[in-house]
Amino acid sequence: MRYDHRAVEAKWRQVWEERGDHEPDLDAAEDPFFNLMMFPYPSAEGLHVGNVYAFTGADIYGRFQRMCGRDVFEPMGFDAFGIHSENFAIKIGDHPKTLIRRNVENFRENQLKRIGARFDWAHQVNTTEPEYYKWTQWVFIQMFRQGLAFRKKAAVNWCPDCMTVLADEQVISDRCERCDELVEQRELEQWFFRITDYAEKLHQNLEWIDWSDITKTAQRNWIGRSEGALLRFEIDGREEHLEVFTTRPDTVFGATYMVMAPEHPLVDEITAEDKRQEVGEYRAKARAATQEERTAEDRPKTGVDIGAYCINPANGERIPIWIADYVLWGYGTGAIMAVPAHDERDFAFAKTFGLPIREVISPDGEEHDLEEAYIGQGVMIHSGQFDGMPSEVGKKAVTEHLAEKELAEPRVEYRLRDWCVSRQRYWGPPIPMIHCGQCGVLPVPEKELPVLLPELEDFTPDDSGRPPLARAEDWVKVTCPGCGGDARRDTDVSDNFLCSAFYFLRYPSVGMDDRAWDPERTRKWLPVDMYIGGNEHACLHLMYTRFVVMALHDAGLLPFEEPFVKFRAHGLLTKDGAKMSKSKGNVVNPDDFLESTGADTLRLYLMFCGPFQQGGDWRDEGIAGMRRYVERLYNLVMDDEVVDAPVEGELERAMHAAIKKVGEDLAELRYNTAIAATMELLNAIRDADTTPKQAVETLLKLIAPIAPFVTEELWHELGNEGTIHDGPWPEYDESKLVTDTVEIPIQVKGKLRGTVAVPTEATEDEVMAAAREIPSVQSQIEGKEIRKVIFLPGKLMNIVV
Repeated sequence: MRYDHRAVEAKWRQVWEERGDHEPDLDAAEDPFFNLMMFPYPSAEGLHVGNVYAFTGADIYGRFQRMCGRDVFEPMGFDAFGIHSENFAIKIGDHPKTLIRRNVENFRENQLKRIGARFDWAHQVNTTEPEYYKWTQWVFIQMFRQGLAFRKKAAVNWCPDCMTVLADEQVISDRCERCDELVEQRELEQWFFRITDYAEKLHQNLEWIDWSDITKTAQRNWIGRSEGALLRFEIDGREEHLEVFTTRPDTVFGATYMVMAPEHPLVDEITAEDKRQEVGEYRAKARAATQEERTAEDRPKTGVDIGAYCINPANGERIPIWIADYVLWGYGTGAIMAVPAHDERDFAFAKTFGLPIREVISPDGEEHDLEEAYIGQGVMIHSGQFDGMPSEVGKKAVTEHLAEKELAEPRVEYRLRDWCVSRQRYWGPPIPMIHCGQCGVLPVPEKELPVLLPELEDFTPDDSGRPPLARAEDWVKVTCPGCGGDARRDTDVSDNFLCSAFYFLRYPSVGMDDRAWDPERTRKWLPVDMYIGGNEHACLHLMYTRFVVMALHDAGLLPFEEPFVKFRAHGLLTKDGAKMSKSKGNVVNPDDFLESTGADTLRLYLMFCGPFQQGGDWRDEGIAGMRRYVERLYNLVMDDEVVDAPVEGELERAMHAAIKKVGEDLAELRYNTAIAATMELLNAIRDADTTPKQAVETLLKLIAPIAPFVTEELWHELGNEGTIHDGPWPEYDESKLVTDTVEIPIQVKGKLRGTVAVPTEATEDEVMAAAREIPSVQSQIEGKEIRKVIFLPGKLMNIVV
């Protein structure tokens, strides 16, 4: 019988929606389980098959938990503010509000509702709706009240194509992560969040949170925690000190020159008069180079001696100060002590300019003619009173010695920089702050939230850095909530990563418009039990979310400091071995396959492409095989005579083995091997003399989380009531997994000659006796001396002649 997926899927979508099967009672739930997936950005192109891959993997886990008896809450929403939609609206001459409303409708009704996920649409969020971004603005104000939101003029990343500021995390190899345009540095006044205040906690908690290792590694690298010392080098002839951070204070005796970033503010003050022209020209060239170019390993080393000197605090030597573009302002202190004997870049620089190279760490305590920098640990030499000391011990000893002179202090530094949250665009939540000449900067009173985004006809950005909202003069003018005088609204909008930093907190409290999140529901349902999403968000969304939750916890607004009990990163879905991208024209539209083969087939094929946490490769021709599997499953019930007969013999063993295998695999997101196990069980049922109802129902339950429509249909075809998706999950009997006989391969001189079926507990002599009956074994051992027998009970026999 032909399986009509269109009719079956439409039928059960309607039934599930009418019965509210996917809408748990959030207040009465006895065993809550919050199953979360990263909500989509509703682009004009719609969902691609990579989105469906991620959502399906997350939904399977939620369905499995439901069948195991948990009350599963699986909401969905739309991360709908941001540059992508605004740029597309400009391109097609539409307004972002109109565009987003149309896109969200398409995503929800034509795609997300068709893929078989158990989304609770009663708790949908849309970040562009005033009832949502009211709370985005409220969160901003909470950060401000804690001293974590501040405004300052600083060198920031400016994308000349998107015409807005970018956070450090949105710059990849000096290019905008959205449009790939080369990023510039501009001095602008911006809003920042002090994420650096939480650098240590963000780093420490990675030791215990249950997250994918790949994601935790990415966060550790971005936080960039380094233990070392802050050293103070007196500037010769001046009262100021040049501060440097180093992880190797044990090498300070080898510092033979200093290097400052060309942008360092002290350069203007201490440069010698006869060096000013050369220094000015060099600084101009450095400004024109990208950060990636400046720090490239193979870039020839350039620099200028500025004619000033420092005093090495360890030995009192007077050493020259240079500027060089490989040192960056904004990283560390913007200056380094150059130890060419023990740093590769410093070594290359010293060789280029003929500067002294002094070995102070020796691998064996002896002096060496260095042909390259030695960067390892060893014994301190040429280091005064510390000679002969192990360098690891010397790090602390040197720091303590210089600290007594107030020339050093132990320090932990981080690569992490404060989060720039201002955006000079239109399509975002207005920053809820008011600027008054008398009172300074004040938050909008909470009773006046949300600050509605005005509907501008001309919302296009320009290269001046002046936000589009600044043109809405009537909207900008406001009364100061402090003194009652004339004031102006802030005209920047906030980064849409702020919208997504708390959206999961809002889900359970949708409909409660008088609070950001309800305390009782929050205690019941949060933190999130399982979050599944892409690792590409490790240093943007996931880092920011952890920070915001920590800050809200410290403010007494949340009872937990980490947002997700578990996070698992899914792998990347490729197409014919290549990454999917619009530029390559290889993005797969799921709509065609939902229509032609059905949601169950698409879900099964996506999960069978490869290990979910590693990724897989989509090939159009491969989905036909999975459709045949769905047809075989359907026909097992519709065409075969399913009988109330006991499950016995090999089928009983296969059934219990499948229950064990699929349950363990689904719990660990090993979906491809779980599907393979259901295929084996289907074959075992087909091979049996009868088709027992218990075996068929067990098979349907095992595959139900992955293929929800066809299994629900067949469950009812077998005369069952309710829904298969409420479980219970089948239980296996360990004793039923034991087989009476086992197939043992027989090798002669390492080459397979045949197999024997023997009792599971057969001894070596018994297996050898059976092996001698195999003709191909007889021909190999007849007339020859058996020198050795390698026997692995129940697994292998190898005869050496």
